Amino acid sequence: MQIILVSRAGKVPKTLDLTNQRLRWRVLGTVAVVVLALASLGAGVALAVASPRGRAVAEIDALHQQVRQQDKQLGDLREDAHRQLDALAIKLGQLQAQATRLNALGERLAQVGKLDNGEFNFDQPPPVGGVEVSSGGSAYALPQNLDVSIDQLAAEFDTQQAQLSAMQSLLMNARIDSNLKPTGMPADGYISSYFGVRADPFDGKSAIHTGLDIAVPYGSAVRTVAEGMVTYAGVRSGYGNVVEIDHGNGYMTRYAHNSKLLVHPGQHVRVGEEIAEAGSTGRSTGSHVHFEVWYNGRVVNPLAYVKNHR
Repeated sequence: MQIILVSRAGKVPKTLDLTNQRLRWRVLGTVAVVVLALASLGAGVALAVASPRGRAVAEIDALHQQVRQQDKQLGDLREDAHRQLDALAIKLGQLQAQATRLNALGERLAQVGKLDNGEFNFDQPPPVGGVEVSSGGSAYALPQNLDVSIDQLAAEFDTQQAQLSAMQSLLMNARIDSNLKPTGMPADGYISSYFGVRADPFDGKSAIHTGLDIAVPYGSAVRTVAEGMVTYAGVRSGYGNVVEIDHGNGYMTRYAHNSKLLVHPGQHVRVGEEIAEAGSTGRSTGSHVHFEVWYNGRVVNPLAYVKNHR
């Protein structure tokens, strides 16, 4: 087969002999190149048309991945919140048990302190009042039951603190009053002579004995029966070596016939502190402690005070 190619006028036509094998390969190669070029062009056009959809699909896949990650993070946060709430509930139970123990302690203190019945009721809050000004709500809220329990427990602790503080003040005042009131024996011995009218041990005549005589061995410890200030430590006629202590509230005590004095005027002494050693100085027939109690400037019978217990 031959193909004649006619060119523009004035030129000789060209003849292509397809029977020539070399020429056939050249023509087939050219056709193949043209086909490949057209296929590439079609593929490029197809990709250009389909690329927005592909990008959208890729973006959707990326969003799905982000949602899965956020869902996992939310699950971790939820588990962590549950663990924290469980720990908070356990702590709340411990605090409630502590509140119960504090209530029991307060009631026991009220009984030991011999406070009036009903004066301290740890089941009821103390009366309070005042205008409440809101400070705004919190951005985070606990579950309703746990939140209410914490508020109730906080209110209960406030109640206990107020009542225990008041009880402490009362007990402290009671203790101070108790320490300032003469109570108990000034020495370990027995009463050999009581307060009141008696026969004088020297001349046998009737005389008024202004205190108690407590028989003790020589050198025995003489202790103060109340807290106070030493106002006199020296020798008085008939008393020998004597110590006088002012306890305030109108009370004064006197300890006489001592062999040795251990305190000095102006010294502060506490309950049970040793102030002298027993002896038989002054007008005395033997080793003993002469003990007097004065109240509001008048001598009184010490018997009720030495028989009392602090």
